[in-house]
Amino acid sequence: MRAIFVFCLLILSVGCAQPAKLTKINGVSFVAHRDSVNQKHIKPVVNLNANYAAIMPFGFIRDLNHPEIVFNTNRQWFGETRTGVKQYIFQLKKEGIKTMVKPQIWVGRGMFTGFIKLKTEAEWAVFEASYTDFILQFAEVAQETNAEIFCIGTELEGFVDSRPAFWFGLIKKVKAIYKGKLTYAANWNEFNRTPFWEALDFIGIDAYFPVSDSKTPTVEACLHGWKKHKADILTVQQANNKPVLFTEFGYRSVDYSGRKPWVSDRDMNQVNLQAQVNTTEALFKTFWDEPWFAGGFVWKWFVNHNDVGGENNHQFTPQNKPVEALIKNEYAKKRHYKL
Repeated sequence: MRAIFVFCLLILSVGCAQPAKLTKINGVSFVAHRDSVNQKHIKPVVNLNANYAAIMPFGFIRDLNHPEIVFNTNRQWFGETRTGVKQYIFQLKKEGIKTMVKPQIWVGRGMFTGFIKLKTEAEWAVFEASYTDFILQFAEVAQETNAEIFCIGTELEGFVDSRPAFWFGLIKKVKAIYKGKLTYAANWNEFNRTPFWEALDFIGIDAYFPVSDSKTPTVEACLHGWKKHKADILTVQQANNKPVLFTEFGYRSVDYSGRKPWVSDRDMNQVNLQAQVNTTEALFKTFWDEPWFAGGFVWKWFVNHNDVGGENNHQFTPQNKPVEALIKNEYAKKRHYKL
């Protein structure tokens, strides 16, 4: 009788199994370099208390209407190529850093990838074949290197909106090659209409949401600015029952950093270190303790730590700025999410 009782308890415990509790993803967007990396380049990532790095191989197209992607050539920087991605992952894993492989497209003259939209069915066919080749080659790399996460695309809203069937087919092809976790990096204003979240493991968002119009936004103002966006994110999260991952997040150290966080124009050049700190602190306070929030990758982290960033820099990198200490402290906290 006792054996039957124990057996029934086991059955009940399996039936009521809780979601897996996993360590929060505290990541950096590890920018490709012309050379290989070594322990010296990885140590600052470890010192930040990061546990993940996004590795970003690039493919290039001439303009928004050009259907062929050029990638993995000897004219590219080493870190953008297949060999370079493997070398970066190998070095990061030696230091205990997990990885997400995140292939991205660069459009000539820096035009926004979300506007890619081919004119004819024939051009779409060429582009889809080229993109499939690009993604599957790096899915192979992710599998060969045991990368923990693979991202199938970044900020391609026009492509996704126009060709949803292609993406469902691509996901099946990726899953035939790569056996880890999958996501897509949706832009902040496209994630709520991305059609294939149910087929992936994370709802990926490049989190450049506007949160304040102030020159130096306060933490409190940014917390208020996040309320509607957080509610929208939670609606999508609950509809798909998948954790949310900020595939990119961050702010420039510049005046009005919370107004249009996606803007990288060089004419915005008034350094404001406190604005970067306040906007970043509000983001952590809003999301990092939520059990449905998996974590994120700060944009962006350069290889040669001592030579970048600093208190006169008005770009995104947190390196050698006051916000670096904030991120280091937040990443040190023991937080979890459920998958």
